[in-house]
Amino acid sequence: TTDLMDNYTVYFGHVLANSFYPGLERVIGVGSTFEGWSPREQDVVYQVLIPMTPPRGHSFHLELDSAEQRHGRNFRVRVQLECTCTEEQQAENMLCFLHHPEEELRSNQDPSLLDTLCTNSYLDVQKTARWFYQLVRAIWPALPQSHNWHLKLLPSRRCCQFQVSNGIESFRTEMLFGVRRGGSDIFVSSQPGYAGTPSTLWSESYAVAEMKFFQHIARRAPPDSLHLRCLQLFTRLQLGIGFSTYTMKTAVMHLLNSVPVSQWRRRYFLRRLGDINVNLRRCLEEK
Repeated sequence: TTDLMDNYTVYFGHVLANSFYPGLERVIGVGSTFEGWSPREQDVVYQVLIPMTPPRGHSFHLELDSAEQRHGRNFRVRVQLECTCTEEQQAENMLCFLHHPEEELRSNQDPSLLDTLCTNSYLDVQKTARWFYQLVRAIWPALPQSHNWHLKLLPSRRCCQFQVSNGIESFRTEMLFGVRRGGSDIFVSSQPGYAGTPSTLWSESYAVAEMKFFQHIARRAPPDSLHLRCLQLFTRLQLGIGFSTYTMKTAVMHLLNSVPVSQWRRRYFLRRLGDINVNLRRCLEEK
């Protein structure tokens, strides 16, 4: 999956060079699979996030949605045109979207991002998802994987999901896209929201920071550490009871911050499971 997405990234760069669509940075593997565990090993989804940057002559501005949400914070990505009346831009034969006549722009230059993937000046998740589907489908024949694998696009309104198979194995990938908040590892992303989420709302996501947290723990943990096994086991035990996978993951991450990694060895397995249980009970009592 990593090789496939790296190949896609290279072709994204070639196809989008000098365009007025978002720039796409290298794909980041996120979610349980890339963190080293999975709640359902028989149904693994490889979730990746692609950071997007504004194209030439554009800038992104994140605006927090004022509506109170139970499912976390949401943002809108306002797209603003920037003046490009500089010698450098003129040398690239680029017209300024702000200061050149509209008729000249229509005749000599591709539409701005505002006219392709936006709704009322805000980047639209669903339009962006459709654009990603078109990119993935168009680029696939040029990839080396296309010679031995079959691509099947799966329906989704807020991300791009596809499956590749060769008759023996199959791998499912969920491609999210997002905009970085400043220089942090926090993004506003296209991850599925609550029912009826407006297409201009982007959910705040800590997936990249969480993946890096688990990488940090893995570097410090002893070889026989069972912290991922604890998480995997407890997640499976709670299936159908009402605790979400994310709730279980959050509880274990809190414990990993408070219990030294040396205390997650095999001989402490039952004790750590007990700690997770106590932590969940305390949270419920506080609620």
